[in-house]
Amino acid sequence: MFGRLTPIVRNLLIINVVIFLLQYVVEIDFANIFGLHYIHSSLFRPYQFLTHIFIHGSWGHIFSNMFALFIFAPMLERVWGSQRFLAFYLITGIGAGLLYSAYTFYEVNTLENKVAAYVEAPTPQGFDTFVLENAEFAHQRLSGFISDYYDHPEASAYINESKQYATQLLKTKQNIPMVGASGAIFGILMAFGLLFPNIELFLLFFPFPIKAKYFVLFYGLYELYSGFGRVPGDNVAHFAHLGGMLFAFILIKLWGKKYDSFS
Repeated sequence: MFGRLTPIVRNLLIINVVIFLLQYVVEIDFANIFGLHYIHSSLFRPYQFLTHIFIHGSWGHIFSNMFALFIFAPMLERVWGSQRFLAFYLITGIGAGLLYSAYTFYEVNTLENKVAAYVEAPTPQGFDTFVLENAEFAHQRLSGFISDYYDHPEASAYINESKQYATQLLKTKQNIPMVGASGAIFGILMAFGLLFPNIELFLLFFPFPIKAKYFVLFYGLYELYSGFGRVPGDNVAHFAHLGGMLFAFILIKLWGKKYDSFS
């Protein structure tokens, strides 16, 4: 059913793998230069909305994305043709970056307000609450410092160090780049589910075959839940995934349903 590779899919696989391997050869910080940064970060550049699609952070990251591209994308390229498929891939990848950036702007702006409020009126209880709400993963590591801060609430050394931690957390949040083709890949999954809704997929983590339309629906709901209910330490860009799916849905609706015969 899935057949051989199509030209654009093959070239995308090659480009992504070559760029990933180059990161181990040349002394260039690909993630910081080409990854998508918060729009008010000093590291942000407009071209990152495009370039982040071709940067991956680990072997597992690139394998999962390229495997999905290899499995699901050739059928879409055969239906649409190479030019339209490439446009779809790039638009959904950029769209993923746009939605991710919008959510990150909200997240960082909220954190900026919290940091400003704490710096204005620092207290042990305030710092304890700030860490629990914004860096729960570090609370246990900071427990000794927080305990000492409670014991010496007026000590300038503890006050200044707590302010520095809060400020550094904000700076870190502003400068973490988002990388990967996941947004475009989730766009491909959405398109596959819309164009071939009744094709049954056999997945390793599912004990029974599932139709493409249900797989995409469940995956989309999972990403929505994970995005709004993100647990501490979760570094997955769920809103980039949702952005890819959203832009894919919009594009397919704009292009019309002339491919319904393939479902």
